[in-house]
Amino acid sequence: MRTHSSSLGRDRAALPHPVTYRFASGHDPDDDARKPVAYDRETAGREDLPYRVELWDEAKKSVELVLAVTANGSIGYAAYYAATREYPNRYLTLRHKNTTVARWNGPEH
Repeated sequence: MRTHSSSLGRDRAALPHPVTYRFASGHDPDDDARKPVAYDRETAGREDLPYRVELWDEAKKSVELVLAVTANGSIGYAAYYAATREYPNRYLTLRHKNTTVARWNGPEH
């Protein structure tokens, strides 16, 4: 039986570079909710996506990677929780706009 994670890894290897999508809301009748909208870093700070899960560098001086952005606090927390499992030894934050809602320091060395 093939697992989802092994096929996912193989699919990622086939891509020339990582691709991220932001799906349309579907509330606007002119939107085609089934069509993904390309997502770029410039839209990451938009007001309609105020929750961010951030992975910090080893020195805890700057954000190395934004792992998730969302409009919903529950989804943001779920992404944050998943990130603490994926990166247990790293410093992570869940932020709402400019306020830190939760932080994961990882184990003390």
